[in-house]
This record gives sequence, structure tokens and C-alpha cells, in this order.
Amino acid sequence: MITTQEIKQIRDQVRTWHAKGETVAFVPTMGNLHLGHITLIKEAVKHADHVVASIFVNPMQFGQNEDLDAYPRTLAADQQALVEAGAELLFTPTPEIIYPKGMGEQTFVEVPQISDELCGASRPGHFRGVATIVCKLFNIVQPDFALFGRKDFQQLLVIKTMVEDLSMPIEIIGVDTIREESGLAMSSRNGYLNSAQKTQAASLKQVIDTMSESISGGEMITEAVKTGTIALTQAGFTPDYLEVRSAKDLSIATAEHKELVIVAAAYMGNTRLIDNLSFKR
Repeated sequence: MITTQEIKQIRDQVRTWHAKGETVAFVPTMGNLHLGHITLIKEAVKHADHVVASIFVNPMQFGQNEDLDAYPRTLAADQQALVEAGAELLFTPTPEIIYPKGMGEQTFVEVPQISDELCGASRPGHFRGVATIVCKLFNIVQPDFALFGRKDFQQLLVIKTMVEDLSMPIEIIGVDTIREESGLAMSSRNGYLNSAQKTQAASLKQVIDTMSESISGGEMITEAVKTGTIALTQAGFTPDYLEVRSAKDLSIATAEHKELVIVAAAYMGNTRLIDNLSFKR
């Protein structure tokens, strides 16, 4: 696998592949890879002739008092995992390469409305940072396919909307959430949990599973949310939000919506965890 910080080298290699009529899939990451990331790489291998990955801890999507400096950097282990999964090219830029003028003078990309709710409300500017870096990486790599986990349902919709609105010739592929045996969604932030917290954190999936069953059985959404919020608190979480939305566009769910998604964010100690579950009623 080729590892480079040079934009030109990435572009030259991808151009060479495309000149041969070969396709390219791209998996952007922030490193500290776990089985969820590796699943994305293995899925990418199924869709394209070549797979490109990136590792970049994007400062633009972190807010004040968030864990940018503490975010784990494990490049050597990540490289080995990427090679074994089938990646051929790895882009590892620095913030100075990505934002040479500094973030204060950086042109940004913002997807309206959907970026301002849920995680966007709790983390102002987060999805501006996500959309900007993904747009930049897409312009650098110019892939045919890009793969993202469905664990961050809102992020996936933000990226799909950006690609559609900006007429980018890239197919966005969502990949199902990979979970630990307990049901806890795999996340780099799980490493911040102690063993007791990790056991407690499995309750997040249990709560949203119960909510989906209740709503599918006819319970009012407001009652299911109220019960679920109490259950999260009793399990040791401090809920940020727990809501039921339209799975199509994250609009507020009404009686007319048949395809729904439960979206949740909650703190276990100082660690913020997210999860979701799509279902039909």
C-alpha cells in the first residue's frame, strides 16, 4: 500500500487507474481504526477495482472543549489493518496541507437545515466541518464510490445531500453498523469507556430496540420517547437527544411517515455515544 501526504501523488495514481478504465472506491476516516472501518474497506473492495483510504483528524469538525487533542492516533496499526483489508493507497495529510490558509480563511461547504438539528444543534459547526473536509477529499481523490457507516445516520444524509446538490459524480454507499457482542455500536470513542461504563453503554441499543417494537406495535411516538429517555437515564446515561424522525430526510415523524429512524445521542460519563435504528411501521 502506498502511503502519502502529497495531493499530487494521490491525483496522479487515481488518474492512472481511471485512464485504464478502472474504478476507485474511497473510505475517509479519522484513524484509530476498528472493525467498523475495516468492514467499510472490505465492502469497498467489492465495488471497485481499487480502494483509497484517508486518515485525517479534521479540526474543523471539532468544537470547543471536544476531544481533538485526545483523539487517538494509531497510524502504524491502521496501516497494517488497511493493507490486510485490501486498501492500495492511503492519504495522510496534515492540517497545514488541508487548510494552508488556516481554518479562519478556509472556504467552507454547508448543507442547510439537516446540519442544524440533532448532532448539529448539540455541536454547532460540526457538519460544516464534515461537509467541507469530505468535499475537499472528494475533489482530491475523485472516486467513483465512497463508503460511510450508517452508525452516523445524520452524517450520511448530510453527505448524500451535498453530493446530490453539488452534482458530484460519486455514488455514496451506506454500510450497516458493526457492533460489539453486547450490541454497542463500534466507535473509536468506546476506548474512552472503562469496563463498567462499556457494559452499561450496551443499554443504548436495547432502549432503541424496545422503542421500535413499541412504536411498531402502535404506541404513540411521544410516549415511546418519554419511556426511552427514562430508561437511558436509569441505565446511567445523560441523554443529549432521543428522537424519532423520518428515515428519508430526518424531518419530524408524523402519522403519515411509515419509514422511521430512532436517533440517539447520550453521554456515558464524559463520552458522547450515538446510535440509530431504522424501521417500518
